[in-house]
Amino acid sequence: MPISRENLGSAEFLFDYGAGAAYVLGGMVKGISSVQLVRIAARAGYLAFFGAGGLKLDVVREAVLALASDPGHAAPWGVNFLHNPLIPLQEDALVDILLAGGVRRIEASAFVQITPALVRYRLTGLGFDDAGKPLPRQRILAKVSHPEIGRLFMSPPPDQLVSALLHSGRLTAAEAAAACKIPLADDVCVEADSGGHTDRRPSFALIPAFVRLRNEMAKQYPDLPKVRVGAAGGIGSPEAVAAALMLGADFVMTGSINQCTPEAGTSDVVKDMLAAAEPQDFDMAPAGDLFEIGAKVQVLKRGTMFAARANRLYDIYRTHAAIEEVPPAVLSELENRVFGRTIADVWQETEAYYRQAAPRQLERLSPKQRMAMIFRWYFIHSQRLAQQGMIGQRANFQIHCGPAMAACNRWLAGSSLEDWRFRHVDVLADRLLAEAAQVLEQRYADFGMR
Repeated sequence: MPISRENLGSAEFLFDYGAGAAYVLGGMVKGISSVQLVRIAARAGYLAFFGAGGLKLDVVREAVLALASDPGHAAPWGVNFLHNPLIPLQEDALVDILLAGGVRRIEASAFVQITPALVRYRLTGLGFDDAGKPLPRQRILAKVSHPEIGRLFMSPPPDQLVSALLHSGRLTAAEAAAACKIPLADDVCVEADSGGHTDRRPSFALIPAFVRLRNEMAKQYPDLPKVRVGAAGGIGSPEAVAAALMLGADFVMTGSINQCTPEAGTSDVVKDMLAAAEPQDFDMAPAGDLFEIGAKVQVLKRGTMFAARANRLYDIYRTHAAIEEVPPAVLSELENRVFGRTIADVWQETEAYYRQAAPRQLERLSPKQRMAMIFRWYFIHSQRLAQQGMIGQRANFQIHCGPAMAACNRWLAGSSLEDWRFRHVDVLADRLLAEAAQVLEQRYADFGMR
């Protein structure tokens, strides 16, 4: 049988998600994976996730309503579910929106532990067919890079969380009893050297390790549906797609390259910068949402000072117990060159947000935590500047991206898609998979000639 878009990857993946190809467009925060991006991809048969991370709940609700209308619930789309360790109650509020809106697929990202909200989403409405096979109403695709977190997603939901949800009335007795019959996630996507949250692990080491872990877990839980393993990070060329599939991936996911398309919810200035990116133009910076624990994100370095300035903030945070201990000269530098306003103004805006979203956190705030909150403001501000295309503030642009973008630029150089304005997400996906199939066909032919 000739290799084509339709027979790359797992046939079960296509069936479960109603997709036309084993290809996923990952969610990018702040609506960069926009309603229009998701809509165009889903209409073409590609599973795509709306970038809900960092958005107000009302905005997410509006996006869900828009996507439920077009392309509709039968189409392959979902919502990115970003772990929120700072305000856990917002996870519960997001689950309420997703369940009320009939969202049947989420992409769980940046989780460092399993949370009650995640379990409630997975188990609500869980039933069985006539043969006793579990029929989840909601599916979870988890993006992970640590095997221990992958193991949690490949296991049934934790008993203690299921019991707590049952006793609080958030799960029915039938849903709680069925929890042991299903893994928490249907799919675990291995996130290698990606944009945004990443450990920058190489795909050639990470994907086979997770495939073996999945097989071990299948032996441990032989009666559970088998979890599929996907590949993300560094997928920006046909050769990368082919390599991921040869390493054992059931599907592939792209992220960075979709940010440089007409449908992406960011500015033309950012897209111009991404379209010029070369392999050396990326760097690591602290993650704003996981600032205190030192988690990292990968960002575009060329044309912006964000990575250097964000790392400077983290160094100051590590070496001081309170904002009041930071030397006046350093504070002046931050105000003039980084924040563009006084520390007092930053705190006023930050305090106003938390007083509305999580007032109890302000009541028990330590000086160190207050400093972290002030510094996290910069991460929110720098993303906003980039999305709005504030060219005079380009030095502060925070643009999550990995070297897949550079590989994509090289691949498309001299073609009809060299200009990002023609890189529509469905056209880009079609071409990527068609040429990946050609790469595999050629490799098989080469091997057959030896």
